Amino acid sequence: MAKFELFETLKSACHAQWEAYTRHSFVVGLGSGTLSETAFRYYLQQDYLFLIHFARAYGLAAFKAEDLEELRAAAGAVSQIVDGEMALHVGYCGQWGIGEAEMAAMPEDPANMAYTRYVMERGLAGDSLDLAIALAPCIIGYAEIGAWLAQNASARGEVNPYWEWIDTYAARDYQQVAWAHAAQLDRLMARRGGPGRMDSLIRTFGDATRLEVGFWQMGIDAAG
Repeated sequence: MAKFELFETLKSACHAQWEAYTRHSFVVGLGSGTLSETAFRYYLQQDYLFLIHFARAYGLAAFKAEDLEELRAAAGAVSQIVDGEMALHVGYCGQWGIGEAEMAAMPEDPANMAYTRYVMERGLAGDSLDLAIALAPCIIGYAEIGAWLAQNASARGEVNPYWEWIDTYAARDYQQVAWAHAAQLDRLMARRGGPGRMDSLIRTFGDATRLEVGFWQMGIDAAG
């Protein structure tokens, strides 16, 4: 089996949705440094709430695990998000003048609710593979976006107020996390998949990707 075969199959089957997500005007604005600060600040606030639900999704993955390897991976992801990534996010938001109490009190945007609850629904209704597919557009998509922006951004370094965000997702640490998830998709497919599941998996991946498009658009809309 080729490396990351399932992810590449899903991305190819959902090409239009993937392009709309990874080349959204929000993403392009990050690369040019011209994205509205209002849009970015709103995105950061909602992303704090998103991370909480992301951790919950990995808690569900732990419950759905069928062996110790899967259980350890899911438990490790919960700890990484709750004990590590949340603190990093709060620290980064502090640079934009956004405090944790403010983010915790923020009403959850419908676009945020749509994606996070969809992920949970797929995990509850299906198995570990369904849940991993629903999470994939976020985990792997940010790696692709970060790498693309690092190579193609028209504003780089200190002249771009969003360069630190770009650098975070282009960095080796995040790239390793993302592509480990892609490899996990292949392992889960080998254990639980089959040709009869492909249509359902493509539909889940496409739906989750469209919801990620809505997450970017949420920031644009907030800026008016």
